[in-house]
Amino acid sequence: MTTAAAAPARGPASEVFRVFLRLGLTSFGGPLAHLGYFRSEFVERRRWLDDHAYADLVALCQFLPGPASSQVGIALGSLRAGWRGALAAWLGFTLPSALLLVAFALFLRCSGIAQGAAWLHGLEVVAVAVVAQALWGMGRSLCPDLPRAGIALIAAALVLRWPGAAMQAVVLALGGLAGGALKPTAALPPAPFALRWRARSGLLLLALYAVLLIALPLLARQLDSQALRLFDAFYRAGALVFGGGHVVLPLLQAQTVAPGWVSNDVFLAGYGAAQAVPGPLFTFAAYLGAVSAPAPNGIAGAAIALVAIFLPAFLLVGGALPLWQRVRGHPAMQRALLGINAAVVGVLLAAFVDPVWITAMHGPADLFLAAAAFALLVLAKAPPWAVVAGCAIAAAAWG
Repeated sequence: MTTAAAAPARGPASEVFRVFLRLGLTSFGGPLAHLGYFRSEFVERRRWLDDHAYADLVALCQFLPGPASSQVGIALGSLRAGWRGALAAWLGFTLPSALLLVAFALFLRCSGIAQGAAWLHGLEVVAVAVVAQALWGMGRSLCPDLPRAGIALIAAALVLRWPGAAMQAVVLALGGLAGGALKPTAALPPAPFALRWRARSGLLLLALYAVLLIALPLLARQLDSQALRLFDAFYRAGALVFGGGHVVLPLLQAQTVAPGWVSNDVFLAGYGAAQAVPGPLFTFAAYLGAVSAPAPNGIAGAAIALVAIFLPAFLLVGGALPLWQRVRGHPAMQRALLGINAAVVGVLLAAFVDPVWITAMHGPADLFLAAAAFALLVLAKAPPWAVVAGCAIAAAAWG
């Protein structure tokens, strides 16, 4: 029988901000790579929580609409330093890419970022190593026996056959059902989450999420306010999109290009720039708010769009965490979580194959660079930011 793990240690919000600011400056590769960076930093290096608790957070955020990696970051910050920690984690992780994209928006005519640049491809290659490192560590912790390894492989096969956020949610649910059949002696360590707010507060936050979703479009039409219409458009984008990352782009295009706020050429130029900056892709909203044709735009428009698209993530994480804490303490749910956590590994494995591997691996040189980055991360324990910089430089040198 496994023993209970200690609750995550508390710490100051300033510490959370410093750690996430560094991650916000160096975490290239998209949401899947971000989860790998988070695990390396908070499970392996700082030991704020263990693999089981981390996989719980990943599974929870996979079930929620919005930017999954940012939601995991918000949850990690809240467990470390309460609501101040949640805000510090979001600011640290989000501000670098948001500021870069707003600068690109303000100086669009004299800026240019080549999507095919060799150094940019190097960042795609290092994402292969980062996700592989996460798979290696989480697979050993969460799939230590044949039944859970089987759950992970089946989950990966299903997601590869029918890709999309909906199938990811389905395989996590199926993993939970399969986990219910595992032996009670394999029960998950409780690893309690040290929350400072109760389930009642969580329900209020979830209610506020729903009220804003319904009320904002009504208020925008009634008051004829472009600022309110801008806030409503980006709030709905953050509140209704499952899968995060690139999945939000069609909705953002419909919300901004279709009504004539942003031209399609300007939209695509910003999307290209978003591929070259670290941090969450949802900061693309700041660029769109800055370049939108009707006022408010510029810095004010960027701030409105950025806050609006991430606000649902705060409400959903804050509302779901205390409920998740209660549910996961039930013995049957603990067994189900064994299967859910194994399915999380399967979802990550599928994502490692497509799009991470398929996008980044174009030849033997890419394979060599990814293998070297993996060895530096796993064997040499090199800091991820140094590996990111090294891969970008190496890819630029190969050119």
